[in-house]
Amino acid sequence: MNNNINNKERGPFSYLFEWAAPYKSKYIASVFTAILGVLSSIIPYYCVSRIVTLLINEERGFTTYAVWIGIAAIFWICNYLFHAVSTTISHGATFAVIADIRRRMCGKLARMSMGKVLDRPSGETKNLIVERVDSIEPTLAHLVPEMTSKLLAPVVILIYVLILDWRVGLWSLITLPLGLLAMMGMMVGYKERFSLYVRSGKKLNSVAVEYINGIEVIKTFSQTAKTYKKFTDAVRESAHSAIDWMRDTQIFFSAGMVIIPSVLVSVLPASVLFYLQGTLPVNEIVMIVVLCLGMMTPLIGAMSYTDDLGKIGTIVGEINEILEDEELHRPEKPAKIDRFDIAGNAVCFAYKDTEVLHGVDFVFREGTVNALVGPSGSGKSTIARLIASMWEVTGGNITIGGVDVRDIPLRQLNDMIAYVSQDNFLFDETVRENIRKGHPGASDAEVEEIAKAAGCHDFIMQLENGYDTIAGSAGGHLSGGERQRMSIARAMLKNAPIVILDEATAYTDPENEAVIQSAVAKLVEGKTLIVVAHRLSTITDSDQIAVVNQGKIEASGTHEALLKGCELYHRLWETHIGSKDAVEVQ
Repeated sequence: MNNNINNKERGPFSYLFEWAAPYKSKYIASVFTAILGVLSSIIPYYCVSRIVTLLINEERGFTTYAVWIGIAAIFWICNYLFHAVSTTISHGATFAVIADIRRRMCGKLARMSMGKVLDRPSGETKNLIVERVDSIEPTLAHLVPEMTSKLLAPVVILIYVLILDWRVGLWSLITLPLGLLAMMGMMVGYKERFSLYVRSGKKLNSVAVEYINGIEVIKTFSQTAKTYKKFTDAVRESAHSAIDWMRDTQIFFSAGMVIIPSVLVSVLPASVLFYLQGTLPVNEIVMIVVLCLGMMTPLIGAMSYTDDLGKIGTIVGEINEILEDEELHRPEKPAKIDRFDIAGNAVCFAYKDTEVLHGVDFVFREGTVNALVGPSGSGKSTIARLIASMWEVTGGNITIGGVDVRDIPLRQLNDMIAYVSQDNFLFDETVRENIRKGHPGASDAEVEEIAKAAGCHDFIMQLENGYDTIAGSAGGHLSGGERQRMSIARAMLKNAPIVILDEATAYTDPENEAVIQSAVAKLVEGKTLIVVAHRLSTITDSDQIAVVNQGKIEASGTHEALLKGCELYHRLWETHIGSKDAVEVQ
């Protein structure tokens, strides 16, 4: 789904206001106090003009000066107090909005198909949720309250100057259109340049994550950051996009920042001319000049936010790429499921417009062990993931207990299925908490009991802090076999009626294989099991083996039946036995 922010129906600020709506009262309070602050900042300039007028009139009374100085000091203090209160309120509301957006984005990712999530590089997704969402902070926390108030101050001053002398008031407006022309020059092509800068930044994030994850391979083949061309190209592209963007826009931005606040450039000559004509007294000239000086600071402050105005459309558009993307639509009402047979009826699935499953039919009976085997890329894992609704079928349907998986709420479906993949991902938390992910309400005793059943307890107790040892990012502090056993323990703790093992033991060494097979046997006892098999010797006792080839199920049956009746399975078995014998010889 393409959610371009140029959609004529909605602009970026309509989305911002929608996201900020729950905190509307706080933003109103922030704007109100900001206005009070800016108005307070004008009073000292008025006081200065009165003091200068008193000096011109040779006033000798100290009390008169002291009164105006005191008033100026009080309002300067009020200005800073109101500003502090305004920014505190706006930042509190903005950080709450940012937290809400991040929660919505993470929740959205959980409701999207796994294919859509995996299509976007992890570095890009991280950049979007962290850095890009943070980018709305200047707009909401500063632009809304501060730009509103900073634009109000010059308007109030202008009205007062027009009251004093309408001719000078009109002269004070001359710099405004000239400055706006300069700012318009900056905005020509601004969105395209900023979008290019953002795209190059996302690409750099993705390549940097890839570079870090592949550092072992890069070092093994004697490459460096300089020789790893993909990384250096991404760095260069990001740098050039930023330089080009700044070069093409900053001359206009600087001109606008100089011209618009330069009110005195037009006001002073006009005031002197009217004074020489005898139509404007000195005391009014002094007041107008000092007030115009007071107009400059808020104008410069307001102008500094024009850059954020140019960026916000792209930023909101990026956030909406996730928030408004298509998700897996599921009912809220729980489905009535009495049994856990799994059936596929003419199942088709296309990945990026390329169909990879072509009218697949299968039936996995409740409480049986079922295996999916076949050549690499044949569609085995795709079938397993479709059963778990990680992707949406593009044709046909999959049912559990006779109910289409699309008619089962995601939470209910997730509760029914324990999915263990070959990735064996672990969080950077304690070993105990990683296992407890299978059942967050489990007690420490239950976690340890499951760990013993999965063959984890002994190696866990040998770790520095036992069950309280940090597993490390993605389980990096544990061996592959240890991570596999912990993943199985997590699935055992979930105690779901359907278990899917997606090549979960693909990289198991012989030393761990017996332990893991024993753990798997305990995990699947009495459950409906689907195994995407890498080692055929582990699934010979399956109730049913489905042979997948080129997106279709070529044959299904027991191990013995397939050896006799399926040429592909027989060939796969011979290859497996040959490789196994070679390993044993070594």
